[in-house]
Amino acid sequence: MGFKVRKKRRFKSAERFVKQMKEIQEEAKAALVKAQEDIKRYVDKHRSEVVEYKEGSLVLLSIKDLKWQMVGR
Repeated sequence: MGFKVRKKRRFKSAERFVKQMKEIQEEAKAALVKAQEDIKRYVDKHRSEVVEYKEGSLVLLSIKDLKWQMVGR
């Protein structure tokens, strides 16, 4: 048993569809890159300097958000 060889046919509508999907994909990628750059630019603009602490530095801590449990009372 052998395979029948079919003539290669071109499906123009399928080729157009694939081409259109590739173009849409490229546009979407470009839009994502631009959005990422815009967000980075905004965040970098509003970022404050980072305070670096060294071992032995004295700092003040707030306990307002800590939940205390009274054990044995």
